[in-house]
Amino acid sequence: MAEAVKREWLERTFEEVKNWGRWGPEDERGALNYITPERRAAAARLVRDGALVSCALDLAVEPAADNPTPAQHMMVVAGDARDSIVMGGLEMSLDFFGVACHGSAVSHIDALCHVFVRGQMYNGRGADEVKSTGALRNSIGPVAAEGIAGRGVLLDIPRLRGVEWLELSDRIAPEELVAAEREQRVSVGEGDLLLVSTGRQTRRAALGPWVVIEQGMAGLLPSCIPWLHERRIAVLGTDGFSDAIGDPPAPGWPVPIHQCCLVAMGVHLMDNLDLRALARACAERRRWEFFFVAQPLRIARGTGSPVNPVAIF
Repeated sequence: MAEAVKREWLERTFEEVKNWGRWGPEDERGALNYITPERRAAAARLVRDGALVSCALDLAVEPAADNPTPAQHMMVVAGDARDSIVMGGLEMSLDFFGVACHGSAVSHIDALCHVFVRGQMYNGRGADEVKSTGALRNSIGPVAAEGIAGRGVLLDIPRLRGVEWLELSDRIAPEELVAAEREQRVSVGEGDLLLVSTGRQTRRAALGPWVVIEQGMAGLLPSCIPWLHERRIAVLGTDGFSDAIGDPPAPGWPVPIHQCCLVAMGVHLMDNLDLRALARACAERRRWEFFFVAQPLRIARGTGSPVNPVAIF
């Protein structure tokens, strides 16, 4: 696809997959509206043995090639000063956390104000509504207020290909998502919380970290965008960025999955998940659907939040 045509295709596709106004002019939840109470209740009935599987990485506090701004964890009061607080002999320990959640190291969820296209974010709101004091609209607040719970579906692409992980230059086409559905005997549908595994954390554990922006990373091709829209998913999560990193971008479209999901469709994205334990749990049960819960922090005006999504079998 020539670059000029690719840009034209992306611009046309962006318009075709827009959900602006679908849930009213004031909506800030986007595709989460697909998760009705009835769908949530049906998803809860998927719980059979009660096993819990976290899909989050430990908070990364050490610098690495893929973690230039590690989270801060500082002790305020430790055991050696446990009685330093003047409260009638109370002994305690206290600590402090600080985290820049976006990037390639922290498991997080993107708010709908995280990305703009031509100065606009989801539902046609302007970038000027994200101030130096935080986001006035489309922040993580409306999501965190209720949390996310629904039917989760994992599409395990390394398993489909018979490999441990995808290489940095590997790309996932919509036909492969369909093939994974068929092989796993599961179908992605309206209101689902879709997780796509590339095996990134398995590769990192075996070969070490790498500078993602410079060396690239496996991910979805832009041709997956219409498929994601047609399936009416509520959330997309991956162990990478969802977008493939390293391909020459079309002008104005460096991360088309982010741009079309967050801005056009209102689909929240979860990045940098750890899907290894989930993939094992699914394979053991021969079942790739589960009750899925994710609770972002209630960060007023936040552009995202660290998140610990949990699958319940």
